[in-house]
Amino acid sequence: MSVSREIVLDVTLPAGLATRRVEVREIRMDPGTVAGLHVHNGPVFGSVVAGSVVYQIEGEPARTLTAGEVFHEPANTRIARFDATGEGVTFLAYYLLAEGEQAEIDFPGE
Repeated sequence: MSVSREIVLDVTLPAGLATRRVEVREIRMDPGTVAGLHVHNGPVFGSVVAGSVVYQIEGEPARTLTAGEVFHEPANTRIARFDATGEGVTFLAYYLLAEGEQAEIDFPGE
C-alpha cells in the first residue's frame, strides 16, 4: 500500500489565538448564489467538495476554486467574493473558535 502526503495550505495563525474548538459545517450554495462582501469573527478554513466558487479577499485577485481545492478566510478580513458559479458549490468550512465563542459573519454595508 502506498501513501502520499502533500501540503496544500500552510497558514500561520495570529500569535495568541486561543482556539478551544473547531466547528465544521457543510455548506451548499445554489448555482449563481452571491455571498456578498463579508467578514468572519475568526479564521475560517475550507475545502471545496463539489462544484466551484469564485473566491476573493478584498484587494487581491479573484480565483475560481474547484473540487479538492482549499481556502482560508482570515479573521476580521473583508472577503470581497465567495460566489457560486453556474454549477453551484458544496464546501466544508472549519471555524476556529475560542472558549464560548460562536462563528459569526458580518455583512458590512447592510
